[in-house]
Amino acid sequence: MKIPAIAAARSCGLLVSAVIVCFMSTVAAAGPVGASYKVGVAMRRFAPPEPYDWRGAKIHALLATVWYPAAPVAREEQQWIGPPGAPLARAGRAATDASLAAAPNRFPLVVVSHGTGGSALAMAWLGTRLAAHGFIAVAVNHPGNDALEPYTAQGFTLWWLRARDLSAVIDGMLADPQFAPRIDPRRIGAAGFSLGGYTVIEIAGGRSSTALFDSCERDPHGRSCVSPPEFPTLISRVVTLLKTDPGYRAAVRGAGSSYRDPRVRAVFAIAPALGMVLTPDSLAGISIPVEIVAGSADAIEPVTVNARYFAAHISGSRLIIFPGAGHYTFFASCTATGKKSEPELCVDHAGIDRDQLHVRAAALASAFFSRYLN
Repeated sequence: MKIPAIAAARSCGLLVSAVIVCFMSTVAAAGPVGASYKVGVAMRRFAPPEPYDWRGAKIHALLATVWYPAAPVAREEQQWIGPPGAPLARAGRAATDASLAAAPNRFPLVVVSHGTGGSALAMAWLGTRLAAHGFIAVAVNHPGNDALEPYTAQGFTLWWLRARDLSAVIDGMLADPQFAPRIDPRRIGAAGFSLGGYTVIEIAGGRSSTALFDSCERDPHGRSCVSPPEFPTLISRVVTLLKTDPGYRAAVRGAGSSYRDPRVRAVFAIAPALGMVLTPDSLAGISIPVEIVAGSADAIEPVTVNARYFAAHISGSRLIIFPGAGHYTFFASCTATGKKSEPELCVDHAGIDRDQLHVRAAALASAFFSRYLN
């Protein structure tokens, strides 16, 4: 069962039986990048042109959170995830609807993708820090796969369509009356966590295989066809859709299409998932800079079959492993209430300071995008 607003946010181990093999590695040193700006936050509702595949979601809009460099007079306040008075996690410090910083004239844009069942706000630890370092960062809630409404089988399994969400958000930001004049369209990047990590590698040029669907349609009880805890009926629902829903079958056939958005010039993948889904030849064809970070103790998306797989097949990519970090160490920092109610999401291994890891990972992202979105 998901928690309202924080969601299960569990990574997409669906349809896959994971073998947990963890290696320890040394984290590349990354000096702190000095923050220069106050942070503003705003909400947006983007309506891409129809027809649009909403993946069974009731909300036919892309709801997004935007963090941006704000004017020096902005008054930042702690933002929260969860019910008022009993928040479950922190969403960074920001000033709601503050004025944009006056200079420079234009900022680079980074679109951000959350993990399975998560939310845009869960990526605030990254978005607020990118904004403090001079980026406009916008995270989208993916239809049928976010914490804002009930999950759908389409939202949980038509993973490749998430890249379209990012492209639609780029369109929306470049048409937004407030932000469009301040965005440099030649400097756009993408970042994502877990299934969001898969999503940004896909928008860089990775293409998906339908082999898992084919396997589960033939044998829904096979070892690779396992429903995730937050959606226990997923596999049976997928098998039914494949047999009865022409629209779903057509969407599955589109898995191998390219969802590359040439406006995206660099991607930063955090504990990426579904390593076995993106084909090796498509990964070898990625020609933009890719940086990957992950935790050595990730039992949800083990680095051997995910982060290391991507790094091995994407030429020139850089992989950084945080020793002892788990998968959800890259999730939002939880309150005492969150740690009590969702320990799997909120409690890290001994010796891991989630807040400090967020600082280091965000510094890596800021340095990476500063280097390649010049």
